[in-house]
Amino acid sequence: MFDSNIKYLRKKENLSQEEFAERFGVSRQSVAKWENGESTPDIYKCNEIAEYYQITLDILVSLSLEEQQINEETSEGKYIFGMVKIGERGQIVIPKYAREVFELSAGDRLMVMGDKAKGGLALAKVSFGAFFNK
Repeated sequence: MFDSNIKYLRKKENLSQEEFAERFGVSRQSVAKWENGESTPDIYKCNEIAEYYQITLDILVSLSLEEQQINEETSEGKYIFGMVKIGERGQIVIPKYAREVFELSAGDRLMVMGDKAKGGLALAKVSFGAFFNK
């Protein structure tokens, strides 16, 4: 997935391999090898690329960005932020870009809602003031 994702991200911005290489401080040949699946950058460079595109490292290397259209506004303020994995104790990490768009930070409270028939869950930011306003 990494090779196709690098190519997808580069083309999405209409960048040449040379321009992409300059952005991340590598050679054009390195970018060509990444896109052809002949090599991959070290973990630090992968993380730099993921942070630049506001996606997780996991998404960069394990999902097809072209198919998922990660971080793209779909219509009228609706987004696809990617996938998260549920930890052993039920915890999830909300992608950085989602936290930025919805102005979420540590200590904020979220309401968890679900529709079993449709198999979906939703999160909504809430404040105690919303419950006590007259």
